[in-house]
Order: sequence, then C-alpha cells, then structure tokens
Amino acid sequence: MQHRQLEAFAAVMTSGSASRAAELLGVSQPAISRCIAELERDLGFSLFDRIRSRMVPTFEGRMFFREVDSHFLAMAKLEAAAARIREFGAGELKVASLHSLGGRLVPKALASFQKAFPRINVTLQVQSSSQVRDLVASGQFDVGLCSEEIDLNGVEHQHFADYRMVAVLPRAHPLASRAVIRPEDLHDQPFLQLDFDERLSRDLAAAFAAVEAKPRVAVDVEYSATVCALASEGAGVGLVNPAAIAGLDRSGFRVLRFEPALYFRKHLVFPPGRPRPQLVRDFLAVLTEVRNRFALEAETA
Repeated sequence: MQHRQLEAFAAVMTSGSASRAAELLGVSQPAISRCIAELERDLGFSLFDRIRSRMVPTFEGRMFFREVDSHFLAMAKLEAAAARIREFGAGELKVASLHSLGGRLVPKALASFQKAFPRINVTLQVQSSSQVRDLVASGQFDVGLCSEEIDLNGVEHQHFADYRMVAVLPRAHPLASRAVIRPEDLHDQPFLQLDFDERLSRDLAAAFAAVEAKPRVAVDVEYSATVCALASEGAGVGLVNPAAIAGLDRSGFRVLRFEPALYFRKHLVFPPGRPRPQLVRDFLAVLTEVRNRFALEAETA
C-alpha cells in the first residue's frame, strides 16, 4: 500500500465519487481510478462495487475505511505536533539553578521567556550546584546553572558569567563611607562568613594572609541574601555575590567595591550527548539578555 492510494481511497469515500475526489486532490479522474484499482489488487478484496458508473463502497471497503480514517487522523496529529515543535520547541522546559542565580536572575529570565512562549510548561528547581549537575546529567532537566567548583564530568558545559565579589556593610558601620573595602579593613571586624567554593575560599584566604588581616567570624552563612539581612541588623560585614543580591532593599546596608578583584564563576550545564532543542536555545537567548541587563546592576548593587 502506498500513501497516494490511501489518499485517493479516502477522498472517494468522503466525497462520494471519483470525479469529486479528483477535484479535491487536484489530479485526473483516471488517476483516481488507477490508484483505487492498484489498492484493491494489493489488498486482495474489492473496495467498491461499480454500479451504473457509480462507486458504491462494499462492506469490506467500509470496514477498511475506518482504519484508513484513523490513519489520517493520526497523521494530522503528527503534523500538528511537528508544527508545535517548529513554532514553540518541545512544549516543556526544565531549568535547575544554584541559589545565587535562582533567586532573581533566573526567575526574571523565565518570566520574560513565558511572555514570549505562554504555552510552554516551565519547571524551575533551585538546588545546590552538585544537585543541579546531577539533575541535568540524568536528563531530568534541560539546562542548569551552577558554580565552577563542582565536578563537571558527565555533563556538557559552558561558561555563563563571572561576578566580582562585593562587600556588604551596615549603613551605620564606620567603614560604610569608604569607596573601596580592602582585606586589611576587615581585620578583627565581625565577619559574616559566606560558604564560598574551594577556589574562592583559597583566593580570599590568600588576600587576607598577604596583609596579615584576620576577620573575626561572627556568623557562618549559606546565602548572600542572608548576609545582607544580617548586615542590615548590624551583625557584621560580609563579602557576597552581587548577582545574588541585585534588587534587594538596600535601606539597611551598603554595598561597596572589594579589592583585590575576586570572582564568582558560573557555568551552564546540559545533558550529555544530546542536541539542544530550539526551546532551550530560545531560553538561553533570553537568559543571556537578562544576564547582560543585570551586569551593571550587579556591579553597583
């Protein structure tokens, strides 16, 4: 059986005659008759009785048409699915992010993405970098954002952004009027110790050691936003990722440049060995645009 034969048969069944079927398909009537004859020969039974120049479906023809009709309905669904994929991508997008970017940057990007693709179902999970990597490596999520310190084996990855570390101080702190905070300024100061990755911890320790500065750890903290909340209450001074605190109410704290320059490095991760769907590429374009808009705000947060 060939598709053109089934198409001719369905056209005759729905239109009632070979001539009307020919008009529907834009072919000649003899071509329709030839397709029907070939199909009957392939099937081994008659589809129509020829009565006074009319094609009357046989019992077998009516039974066969039910199956052919189901076939064309299935084809129509496939064509509609293909059109949706062309226009919108795969219909579902799953994004995993570490906390520092999952608090504002990624949600802002997803909000913009949803406006452009309102029918796409989006899932966002905010986890630790290692959990993000595992979710993406297993194929459960389409794209992830994580810190550089994790083992990136098992995922495809690319650099996303570097964020220069900034200092956060209470508004009433004696150092709050400075333009720049340096390691020596923090000697014996109550320090809000953020949980840095290994590389950044090593670089920061080296910066303190170079000037023999030893901050006095007051609170161990997991998130940059928590450092800001503690600083607002006068609990101490902290060093944070500016992208994680962009947009926060700064009425209780100041954000100052920290020297030497130290950077939080972030990566995009993708499932291994699989091409990136158009939907993922569309999201990455929006994410990059939002990242670029955040760049200035992050540096001056």
